[in-house]
Amino acid sequence: TSFSTPKKKKRDDGMREHVTGCARSEGYYKIDKKDKLKYLNNSRAFAEEPPADTQVRNPRVPARRSEQRRLLSSFTGSCDSDLLKFNQLKFRKKKLKFCKSHIHDWGLFAMEPIAADEMVIEYVGQNIRQVIADMREKRYEDEGIGSSYMFRVDHDTIIDATKCGNFARFINHSCNPNCYAKVITVESQKKIVIYSKQHINVNEEITYDYKFPIEDVKIPCLCGSENCRGTLN
Repeated sequence: TSFSTPKKKKRDDGMREHVTGCARSEGYYKIDKKDKLKYLNNSRAFAEEPPADTQVRNPRVPARRSEQRRLLSSFTGSCDSDLLKFNQLKFRKKKLKFCKSHIHDWGLFAMEPIAADEMVIEYVGQNIRQVIADMREKRYEDEGIGSSYMFRVDHDTIIDATKCGNFARFINHSCNPNCYAKVITVESQKKIVIYSKQHINVNEEITYDYKFPIEDVKIPCLCGSENCRGTLN
């Protein structure tokens, strides 16, 4: 007995039939004008369809807005505008860049105009205790890193941005700075934020006064301002 090969049913799904059974082995097909017109009409119809609910397509937007509402609600009744400014800084960061500085090695520069009394950037790092800071300071000095990336928040807490921080660690000292540092409290947590003292132009370097304690071993200052004190400490 012999079995006859069943005839293949003609595809009605609009897909092209392949003689060899494999599309990859047959190279490229020349598309005639009729098929091109059909594809063009389909693409136009798809483009004219109304977009789906944007809240479903982009779940991050409502998440950000709910976070904003949560922070704003926690600020309600507070007279301190720093909290609202910090909220704005969180959702709309200033455009900054770090590059070579004439003051010292690397510096932080503005990529957009910044008005006076605006939050520029938060000083981010690891919150550590004084005991840990003393241990790390000695280790950093042995490694040749130095300790200029430590920023004191209060008597008990220090922010260490030496190995874990953001662009704020590149801000250089100046005896005539265009910014200043301020400690604010957000949701029971103290944060260090850099404010602008005056209008800052595009490509102008961000600086603030380190306010190091006076010591016998002096650190030379290279800010180059007219009223330069000569040393950082």
